[in-house]
Amino acid sequence: MRNSRVWRRLLGVDHQIVIEGVNYDDELDEITIRCRLRRGVRRRCGRCGERSPLYDRGDGRRRWRSLDAGTTRVFIDADAPRVDCVEHGVTVAAVPWARHDARHTRAFDDQVAWLVTHTSKSAVMALMRVAWRTVGAIAGRVVADARAARDPFDGLTRIGIDEISYRRGHKYLMVVVDHDTGRLVWAAAGHDRVTLQTFFDLLGPERAAKIRLISADAAEWIADCALAACENATLCLDPFHICRWGSDALDVVRREIWNVLRRLGLAGQAKHLKGCRYALWKNPEDLTDRQRTKLAWIAKPNQRLYRAYLG
Repeated sequence: MRNSRVWRRLLGVDHQIVIEGVNYDDELDEITIRCRLRRGVRRRCGRCGERSPLYDRGDGRRRWRSLDAGTTRVFIDADAPRVDCVEHGVTVAAVPWARHDARHTRAFDDQVAWLVTHTSKSAVMALMRVAWRTVGAIAGRVVADARAARDPFDGLTRIGIDEISYRRGHKYLMVVVDHDTGRLVWAAAGHDRVTLQTFFDLLGPERAAKIRLISADAAEWIADCALAACENATLCLDPFHICRWGSDALDVVRREIWNVLRRLGLAGQAKHLKGCRYALWKNPEDLTDRQRTKLAWIAKPNQRLYRAYLG
C-alpha cells in the first residue's frame, strides 16, 4: 500500500483528495499533510454542498488540525477558495475532511465531542491539547450537525423530566430524556415553568400528542405544564424520588423512636439505635455481618421502626 493511500485512509477521505506531500517538523513535533481536492469535489458550497462558481482564492492556504499520530500533532494543509453559492452567497468552499467554518477535521471534532460526554472539559482540554473555548465550540458544531441530520424529538413516546444542579448547586439545568433509548433529547439552563415550556414549544402539538408517559418529581408546576402540553400522557413518579421519599420517611421514624428512648431514660438503647442508620438504608444483600446483627436487634424491641424498614 502506497504512503499517500495510507494517509488518505487515516484522514477518512479516501479517493477524494490527492496527497502532494507529507512534512515532519522535528522541532515542533508536527506532521503537515499537503493535499488538494480531486476535480469531482471541488468548488462546492461549504454550507449546502452544491456546486458553485469560483469567486476568488480566499485567504490562500489553510491548516486544519487532525487527530494526533501518537503524541505528534497532525495538520492538513490545503487551498481554501471561496465560491459564489446561489443560496448562501460568497462562502468558503467545502472540504470533505472538515465541517464548514471549522479549523479541525471531522474526526477530531467527533473525538472531542465523545470525550466531553464521558469526562470533564478540563480533561478533554489537556488530552486533546486545545483551548477551553475550543472544546465548547467543537461540541456545539457536532450537536448542530447531528440535529440537522436527525430530529431528536421524533419518535418520543415515554419521556422523563428532571433537573440537575451545577456550579456547586447554585444553578440548574432542566433535562428531558427518552426512556426508550436512554438518550438526552433536550436541556436548558433554568428551573421553572417558563424553561420547561420552551421544550414543549419546540416539541409542537403534533409530536406532543404522541407522548404517552411522563416521569417527573412531585413538583406541581411540572405536572401542570407537562399535562397541558401532552393531553394524551399519563404522569408518573420516577423511581429515584420514590426511593428518596421512602428513605426520608424511614429516617423520620428512626429519629422519633430515638427521642422516645432518650425521654424514657434508655440512653443505652438510644445510642445503639443511633448507629443503625446504614443498616436501615442499605439493601439486604449489601449488609455486613455487624449490620445484620443490628437489624435483628431492631426487629425485637422496635416493631414500629422495623415495619417502616420493611415498607
